[in-house]
Amino acid sequence: MDAWRDDFSNRAMGAGHDRALVKSLLSGIYPLPLWLGSQVQAQTAPSEQAEFAKPIWDYLKVPMGTSRISNGQAKLTALDPTLDAIEAKYRVDRKVLLAIWGMETSFGGFIGNDDAANALANMAVEGRRQKFAEDELYALMTIVEKGYARREDLGSGWAGAMGHTQFMPSTYIAHAVDFDGDGKRDVWKSEADALASAANYLSRSGYVMGQPWGIEVRLPDTFDYSLADGNERRMETWMAAGLTPIIGGPFETGGAEYAELWVPAGHLGPKYLLFKNFNVFKTYNRADSYAFAVGLSGDAIMGKRGPLTPWPTELVPLTVTEIRALQQALNDRGFDAGSVDGIAGRRTKLALAAFQKTQGMIADGYPTKEVLALLQSSPGVASTGVN
Repeated sequence: MDAWRDDFSNRAMGAGHDRALVKSLLSGIYPLPLWLGSQVQAQTAPSEQAEFAKPIWDYLKVPMGTSRISNGQAKLTALDPTLDAIEAKYRVDRKVLLAIWGMETSFGGFIGNDDAANALANMAVEGRRQKFAEDELYALMTIVEKGYARREDLGSGWAGAMGHTQFMPSTYIAHAVDFDGDGKRDVWKSEADALASAANYLSRSGYVMGQPWGIEVRLPDTFDYSLADGNERRMETWMAAGLTPIIGGPFETGGAEYAELWVPAGHLGPKYLLFKNFNVFKTYNRADSYAFAVGLSGDAIMGKRGPLTPWPTELVPLTVTEIRALQQALNDRGFDAGSVDGIAGRRTKLALAAFQKTQGMIADGYPTKEVLALLQSSPGVASTGVN
């Protein structure tokens, strides 16, 4: 850490940053066990993050829990005039802002007790994301240099994200706003500034007010699940394939013309058409499960609970080690599952669906112990057109 600090300090000053500022950010850094302890690789690996390590129904228990939703509803009432004004200016639905606020800090209940500079320094020294961490440290310097915040204000979570809605320093520079008019972009103490900053971020990322993020659907019994391939198709195409809203009635898309089909727990679980706003949620966190939790919890805060289809909790989820084995087996057989990283992401599920199709199975791409056993016991399968 000392060697890195000396080197980075010289580079920062060489780039024109003030020596006193660089010293104020880095003189007090110290190793954090989460980043530089003996278990760091396991604890901070993406495959160990809740968005990837838990079955989706377990991941949803907290954001869809009674206390989270009731607290969100209390904020909905208490901040009604502020939310009115934010919606009017940024054209982002309040339910989305409240859901993200709940996901990120439980409505400000815990915004982190780390120092952003120290957290990012630890990330840089740990090494896997050194350039990212250093770029964020440069952004911290800019925040102080431009007078947006004082050095002592730069509190953060474990990875350097700051304030009620957990902005990384570069995101803060690009999107933070002073909405309460006190002259400061205070995402740490001002709920109005934090929510308006999140709205500005989502708006600039392409959010369309009044359009759904997703609609739970019912599929015909003979449906071809290989159409759940991550590709967007026109709503007319989905309706021609027999998809209908699970609540009945016509599709209400607010003008959205394209959607993709997503089956997060395979053919036995809920099925959703996902729209552009779902992908906008992922500017905050790239995990599908995170964006799904934002959509569901935002709806629940407004009184609309989902999904209506039960989760197939009888399916025992694969461990990270088993998912790696599944990915390796798929790759060995010519089905491109991508990196063997223990994360059953979209590429892995597409490869698995292609394998399932060769076996005459329902090609829903959902990793189960049964399909892993089949992969490990079956001879090599020549695939075509999977990549």
